[in-house]
Amino acid sequence: MLSVVTLLIIVTLSLLVTRVATVALTLTGMSRETARFQARSALTGTGFTTREAESVVSHPVRRRIIRLLMLLGSAGLVTAMASLLLSFTSVGSGLAGLKRAVLLLAGLGLLWIFTLSDRVDRWMSVVIERVLRRSTDLQVRDYEGLLRLAGGWVVAELKVSDEDWLADRTLADLDLPQEGVLVLGIERVDGRYVGAPKGSAALHPGDVVILYGHERVVVDLDVRESGLRGERDRRGSRLLFRRHLAAQEREEEEHREAGSEARSSVGRSSP
Repeated sequence: MLSVVTLLIIVTLSLLVTRVATVALTLTGMSRETARFQARSALTGTGFTTREAESVVSHPVRRRIIRLLMLLGSAGLVTAMASLLLSFTSVGSGLAGLKRAVLLLAGLGLLWIFTLSDRVDRWMSVVIERVLRRSTDLQVRDYEGLLRLAGGWVVAELKVSDEDWLADRTLADLDLPQEGVLVLGIERVDGRYVGAPKGSAALHPGDVVILYGHERVVVDLDVRESGLRGERDRRGSRLLFRRHLAAQEREEEEHREAGSEARSSVGRSSP
């Protein structure tokens, strides 16, 4: 009977470790579903080769979490198998073995119900996240993954010079969103940092501005000169961005139409 209880404790601890690891991975910037999948994969030693797995390996904090899960998973699996064998090899009679099997199945069933409860999941996640935030430093986020820095989209720092088109102008005047560029922050010459600056914020020589946008536009802003030539470059950049938005809208419309046709086809084929 002790071996059955030991096995249930091991399974419970495995579920708890997986939940803690899932929350820890989400604190590094991973989505909840991806974090849960990678945590279970590492604990069970499945080792799926996916793009998400590559993002785990390339991230220092996530790599430490996954390495610990692998170690715990190996030890837990061996212990669980040993406990399972002891549960039924030391049985004196068939009735005793049946009782142990019923107890084991009942315990596993309760744990399964426990893991499927959304209320329990939310409560445990809140408690675990609170403990992790107080006792660890896991705020190393994968900003590349969060901002989807692919297809030419980048986050870049530009230092404003005297002759730059950006110099001595407010963000409202620059109106960079019309070129598909967002200003994330400004680092002033004196070291002050302005996060999510408003349109009234001005850029001065020596400031460092943090931008999110397409690489082509960011590079153009870095070399864009003041005066009429800079305004001509801005008009061209705006025109290209409007074309990009139009192409994006057409792609979205085609995607919606394809989805609508697929749903209609399913509806016609169903009895």
